[in-house]
Amino acid sequence: MEKIKKIHMTAVCGMGMGAFASLLAKAGYKVTGSDQNVYPPMSSKLAEIGIEIMSPYSADNISSDVDLVIIGNAVRRDNPEAVKVMENGIKYMSFPEALNAFFLKDKTSIVAAGTHGKTTTSSMLAWILEICGKDPSFLIGGILNNFASSCKLGNGDFFVVEGDEYDTAFFDKGPKFMHYSPSSAILTSVEFDHGDIYKDMDHIKRSFIGFIKLIPSSGMLLVCSDFIHALETAEHAECRVETYGLTGEPDWKAENIRLGKTCGYSVFYKGEKISDVNLNAVGRHNVLNSLGAFALLYHYGLPVDKMAEALGLYEGVKRRQEVIGIAGGVTVIDDFAHHPTKVKATVSAVRSKYDSGKLWAIFEPRTNSSRRAFFQNDYVESFDDADEVVIADVFNKTQISADERFSSEKLAADLAKRGKRARFIPITDDIVDFVSSNAVRGDIVLIMSNGGFDGIHNKLLKSLEQKNFITA
Repeated sequence: MEKIKKIHMTAVCGMGMGAFASLLAKAGYKVTGSDQNVYPPMSSKLAEIGIEIMSPYSADNISSDVDLVIIGNAVRRDNPEAVKVMENGIKYMSFPEALNAFFLKDKTSIVAAGTHGKTTTSSMLAWILEICGKDPSFLIGGILNNFASSCKLGNGDFFVVEGDEYDTAFFDKGPKFMHYSPSSAILTSVEFDHGDIYKDMDHIKRSFIGFIKLIPSSGMLLVCSDFIHALETAEHAECRVETYGLTGEPDWKAENIRLGKTCGYSVFYKGEKISDVNLNAVGRHNVLNSLGAFALLYHYGLPVDKMAEALGLYEGVKRRQEVIGIAGGVTVIDDFAHHPTKVKATVSAVRSKYDSGKLWAIFEPRTNSSRRAFFQNDYVESFDDADEVVIADVFNKTQISADERFSSEKLAADLAKRGKRARFIPITDDIVDFVSSNAVRGDIVLIMSNGGFDGIHNKLLKSLEQKNFITA
C-alpha cells in the first residue's frame, strides 16, 4: 500500500498473524510484532526473517514511526496497544482486512470455506497450482508439508486463502472470510459450530450466504452436495454453481473409491470420466477435499494429468493425521479434529489406513464449541471405529458455567452404553500412564485436540519407550 513502510502487528504469534507477518516482510515492509506468549516455533521463524517480537503487550511497543497497526483476533479492546491506537488516531486494520488490501485485490483470489476441510482443501488447491507451474501465493491456517510453510508469496496470478467463518476482531465482529474478495470459491460443508459467536444454524448459514454473494457473476462456486445446509446456502449464489460429492448425482462425483493404506478414485464430471486419482491422503473426507479442489481448478484450464499428479504427491498438513512417533511398536498420531463430524471422519480414516492393531482414540474437548454441551449427544457416534476411547477433561472448564458445560464423564458413560471400551480420565499424566500400560506393539494411538494437550504426545512416546526398555 502507498505510504505504508513500517507495520506493527499485535498478537503476531498466532498461526494466521505470524504467516501474514512473513508475507509482509517478504513483500518488503518493515514489520515488528508483539504477543503475550512468545515461544517457538513461531517466534524463531519470525526472528529468522528479521521480525522483532516484543512481550508483553505495551503501548511502548508501537514506535512513533509505525504507519499501520494490524490487530489480531485474540486482542481485546482493553489491550494497552489497542488503547494507544484508538486514543492516538493511529491507522489500524484487522488481519483479514489487511490481507485483502495488501495482496488480494490484484490477484485471482480462490477461497476454500466451510465448517470442515477448508485447511486441507486450500492446501490441495495451492499444491495443484504449484505443480501446474502457476507459482501461486497462499495463506492457510496450517503448515503445508509440501512447502514446509503456511504461506507463500508467489509471482503468479492466483492467491489461495483459507476462508474462516470466525469473527474478525473486537472492532469487526463479522466473519473473516467477508474480506477475501473471492474470484471463485469452494464450500466444503456447512454445519453448526463456534457456538460462542453463532446463535444457531440459521445464523451460521447467513454468514456463509453473505460470503458466497461476494463471488462475482464471472466466478464459480463449487459446493459439496453431501451437506444439505451447504446446498441450501449455495442457492443464494449469484455466480455459476456446480456440485461435488460422493452420493446422489452431483456434477462432480468420485467413483470406484479405494480406501485403505492407499486411497484412490475416478473423477467423473456430468457422467463422463475425467481422470483417475491416486491420493496421498486417506479417508472419505479427503476424497471429498481433493475432488472439490480438482473440480474448481479444472475450470481454470489446468491440465488434468498434472492435477492428478499433484494429488499423488500431496503430503498433507501438520496436525492432520500426523505421525508424531513410534515407540515400543505403538504409533502415536496427532490430529486437529474437534467437531463431531470431523472426529468421526478422522477416526474412520485412521482405521482404514491401519487395518491391524487396536485403535486408541483420545479426545480433549478444547474449542469454544466442544467445551460446551452443543454436541454432547453427537459425539456418541463419532468413535464407532475406535477400539479404545479415552475422553479427557474439558480444557479450562471453570471458564464455562456448569449448566452449559460439556460433560466428558457423560460422554464416556454414553459410549460405554453403546458397547465401546471408553473411559473418562481427567488428568493428562494419568492418560499417559493408562495408555502406555495397556497399549501393545502394533496399536495406534490417535490424539485429537486443537491445542497442545499438556504435551501428551511426547509424554506418551517417552513412557512407551521406557515401558519397552523395561520389558525388553
